[in-house]
Amino acid sequence: MPRPDGNPILSVRSVFPAHRYPQAELSDAVAELSGLSADQRAQLGRLHAHAGVEHRHTALPLSGYAALRTVEASNDRYVDEAVDLGERALRRALSAADVDPADLDALFVTSVTGVTVPSLDARLIPRLGLRPDIRRVPIFGLGCVAGAAGLARLHDYLLAWPQHHAALLAVEICSLSWPTTRITTADLVVTGLFGDGAAAVVAGGGGTRDAPRVLATRSEVYPDSTDALGWRLGDDGFRIVLTAELADVVERYLAGTVTAFLAEHDLTVEEISAWVCHPGGPKVLDAVQNSLKLPDSALALSRRSLAEVGNVSSVSVLHILEETLGQVAGERPPPGSTGLMIGLGPGISAELVLLRW
Repeated sequence: MPRPDGNPILSVRSVFPAHRYPQAELSDAVAELSGLSADQRAQLGRLHAHAGVEHRHTALPLSGYAALRTVEASNDRYVDEAVDLGERALRRALSAADVDPADLDALFVTSVTGVTVPSLDARLIPRLGLRPDIRRVPIFGLGCVAGAAGLARLHDYLLAWPQHHAALLAVEICSLSWPTTRITTADLVVTGLFGDGAAAVVAGGGGTRDAPRVLATRSEVYPDSTDALGWRLGDDGFRIVLTAELADVVERYLAGTVTAFLAEHDLTVEEISAWVCHPGGPKVLDAVQNSLKLPDSALALSRRSLAEVGNVSSVSVLHILEETLGQVAGERPPPGSTGLMIGLGPGISAELVLLRW
């Protein structure tokens, strides 16, 4: 039977590549790789300076990106880097949860910055010593919302198999999609936001009395917004689809989604102690804050994550969850308190995950 008190989160761990650069150095690298004109370089500098990002990690040293001039070369490197980062993140999360890899029953993997068949989960089975009969659920196409959506689908699985151990792995190598031709303003914006990294969550099993728990989830796709955010595949790889409507859609619709979801569980916005919100960018975070009428402190961890590692797509909300749980900072929300994870991504879609300590 499903647990009436929710499914326990046993551990969350995020990892990042060894290469870490200040925003100004990354701006110079992007300008050089993309062959920007003087006017474009000036615009790039202004956009990157207002991105809310101070540092980002990249899978390759900056000197290594000039050699990746084809889709094939970039995607081959994606597979290598994603498997390595994914192994590190999942190994750390399993160790922190005190779960042997052979005891993992289900693995959900999300990534949207490259393509591989067989999928990343299959490639990780021999490297981690996972069982060959492990249930595998690769997820593609959800973009930034996939961290929260993946946790929600993991929760769905554990509702049916509450004694199983299940894991979610998010891996994104965003730097391999830096545009080098036909540069648009949207390209200039996103090259100042996205970084590389991975994060893993292990949940289920017996749990402990003080483990945070997932209580409920909700998904919503907002009307007439499918062309506001996403990827398109060009002859030079993935290219961003981004319009100014993103923040407007979030500010217009999010409050209704959140308040209706919380009301189903006899809660209000004011009763949420911890906000675990995807850091889509300064304007998106402002839209979330304005829509829900939150104090500055509510999204402080999201803004800090954006500053320290950038927007890491599906990984970011899990990195913020790790920080919120106090597994890095040394502090965790008090017992009995309630949190809400908010994922935002293409669709435009929102994914909500209700948490309790």
